[in-house]
Amino acid sequence: MSPVSHARARRRDRRVYLGGHPVLFGLLAATRGRPVRRIGGTLLVHGTEAYREALTRLPLDRTAEGTTGAAARSALAGDGGVLFDQEGGEHRAGRRDLAGGLGAAGVEELRARWQPLLAARLAPLAGGGEVDLVELARELSGTVVCALLGSGADPCEVARAAAEAAAASVRSHLPGPRRPRAEAAAVRAAARLRGLLAPAQGAPDGGPFAPRAGSVAAGARDGEAGEDGRADGAQAAMVAVAAVNTTVAALPRAVAWCADAGLWDQAADEVLRPVLAAELLRVTAASPLLPRVAAADGTAGGCPVRAGDRLVLVARHAAEAHRRDPDARRPAEAALSRLVFGAGAHACPGARLASVQLADVLAALAPYRPVVTRARVDRGAALPGWRTLCVRAAS
Repeated sequence: MSPVSHARARRRDRRVYLGGHPVLFGLLAATRGRPVRRIGGTLLVHGTEAYREALTRLPLDRTAEGTTGAAARSALAGDGGVLFDQEGGEHRAGRRDLAGGLGAAGVEELRARWQPLLAARLAPLAGGGEVDLVELARELSGTVVCALLGSGADPCEVARAAAEAAAASVRSHLPGPRRPRAEAAAVRAAARLRGLLAPAQGAPDGGPFAPRAGSVAAGARDGEAGEDGRADGAQAAMVAVAAVNTTVAALPRAVAWCADAGLWDQAADEVLRPVLAAELLRVTAASPLLPRVAAADGTAGGCPVRAGDRLVLVARHAAEAHRRDPDARRPAEAALSRLVFGAGAHACPGARLASVQLADVLAALAPYRPVVTRARVDRGAALPGWRTLCVRAAS
């Protein structure tokens, strides 16, 4: 049995934060001692209850400058309708569409797509070869997206386009002086992604992965959107952006942590494996912070919030990723672990998919007990992650 030591895993994982945004994450680390810290008109929300309160009780402006919704609207639609910028019934309807394909039955169907892919891509490990888990995560996420949207596009091309669309959108909405032509670049990247997904418009009905009538994917395929079909096409692109970027960020980081901390015994145990997957997702927190803007006065963690205040909701601190190491034998309670996927009406509908997918990756890797051989931070990605993360079987 390999010794369990999380120090090396933490050191490696810290590189993805400091490599991409050293000033921002340095500030967040320095202020995490208090549940909420105000800096001018911005509130840094670290505490578990303050984070939950901000997402479930505080009215939020989903289209304000600097929020995820605003970035998505600007790059993908221009006139709204991309789930992250929606409100009320429109938002609930969009989430229901996604939930139908991402529930227990839908995820089981998707597993039939990714399990053969895992077996094929990890086969070089048996012969002493290396596998780049970033490339694997890219193909895996692209395969899932194409299945969900009924698209016949190349999964790797879709994944690359979704990553570029997200990165360009983030660059165009970062704080500070406007970057020349950044917004135009974001729009071009999004247009390329939507162009790749366009073959879904001619996809036949009836297969197990065909979009259901009235769903986000069906609307993108059948042209039932509003003007020029932009809104529904934008929703399909948003599904691709969210699924690809969270998978490519989370999966290699989780595997690297498992390897560095010597957790392959837990990964090999059928009972402990799903718990370990949830724990690894908690500490790696693919979306470590959520930028939001308050739509009305309220409170968060006892701190007064004014309408228009910017909120930086630090998911990884709320889930105690900085305090509690992942351990399937002594896991965090589920309510805490799930906070990395949001809370309440703003919880991510892909949480089940992410957990099952990571558990399957861990199961496929466990017999090899791989070690990390090469790791390079992706400094331009929308989410903290690796540009390259290669592993080989332990000798």
